[in-house]
Amino acid sequence: MSAENSATRATTGPAEAPTPGPPHPTTLPHPTTATALPPLPPLHCLRRLEPGPPRLGALPTGTPVWLVSRHADVRQVLADPRLGRAPLYAPDAPPLTLAPNLLDDPQGILNLDGTDHQRLRRTVQRAFTPRAIARWRPWVASVVEALLDELIDQGSPVDIISGYTRPLPVAVISRLMGLDGLDGKRLAHWSDHALSTTAHSAEAVRVAMEEFADFGAGLIAERRTAPGDDLVSGLLEAARESDGITERQLVSLVIGLVVAGHETTMTMLGNALVYLLGDGREAWHRLSSDEQSAAAATEQLLRAVPLGDGDVLPGLFRHTVEDVEIGGVVIPAGSVVAADTRTANHDPEVFTGDLLTELFSPLAAPMYTFGAGPHHCLGAWLARMELELALHRLARRLPSLRLAGPAESIDWRRGLLTRSPNTLQVAW
Repeated sequence: MSAENSATRATTGPAEAPTPGPPHPTTLPHPTTATALPPLPPLHCLRRLEPGPPRLGALPTGTPVWLVSRHADVRQVLADPRLGRAPLYAPDAPPLTLAPNLLDDPQGILNLDGTDHQRLRRTVQRAFTPRAIARWRPWVASVVEALLDELIDQGSPVDIISGYTRPLPVAVISRLMGLDGLDGKRLAHWSDHALSTTAHSAEAVRVAMEEFADFGAGLIAERRTAPGDDLVSGLLEAARESDGITERQLVSLVIGLVVAGHETTMTMLGNALVYLLGDGREAWHRLSSDEQSAAAATEQLLRAVPLGDGDVLPGLFRHTVEDVEIGGVVIPAGSVVAADTRTANHDPEVFTGDLLTELFSPLAAPMYTFGAGPHHCLGAWLARMELELALHRLARRLPSLRLAGPAESIDWRRGLLTRSPNTLQVAW
């Protein structure tokens, strides 16, 4: 998707209004507590909080956090300029996560506000407009068809993760950024460490991120010497026309795009197939009928199936720079606020149906899987296009596709900000 949207649990339990006076924060479990006891449920089966007024809890680090969960309130948190990202990473800011990850860089695009953020965002946003992405559609469709040819040639049953959901977004972001020949195992190693919560030690993450940054710096140096028709060359050209963009910011942006450009799309596609080949199997035939149906289903799947186990992804934290009233509750200046987009995407005041009944219906309101406001995901249109084509062409080519085993036996990737199948055996 993008470097601006890539889980840590903010709170659990039913929504309730905060009591008068300074509420006492409750320490809440780390997101991987539940994942320590297999089997895990598919992500579309996770229990959600009931939307309610903002309420105070605590992160696993002990840092107090206001959880915001209603649809309208989440929109305000993500769009209101009185809630920023940069103060979260000030030298005296309280810790947000127990382990380092790719999103922690104070100079990264995700953690800048105002003009600093817009200056860096402008270097790449032209490559991700709907018009720009539409030009890539025929080529992406050809990659989808080539992967399906190879998948079918392997015969049934087959692992659809290694044969389809992983190589598709890797191929797309590699072509977009001019990364032909990049070692897929090396990329997977960096991505897993970049998004680690408990899967790797802090030292292992640090070492992997240094290696990844060296790769990004080398790529930038190469494109300065020999620019091409790719995203890295384009952002370097745009950066030359804008003052104030540092080398560190460019490196952070490049490696962030590499990870976000394939990881979240791979995750979403794998989890969508877990639903569509299991509980949502009755929709498979209609998914193959036309691209419009696939586009509608993609929007609903993006809304209803989260990327990970946690209620809030770190990129959805904000910091109040002054007192702000949200949903009838005044949140003091200097507070950490978490936008629970997963709950907001199911707010019964806005979304009245479920996937079984609404899969091919237009969204009743904007969904927040890609965020909203200034940090809305840069790669939203690219992710949509990849998912639409991947689901439609797969259903058309393999109308009898089904899971080759029970959902309870799925081998999940664990200990990361995102969760998706390591492998998924399918048959036809």
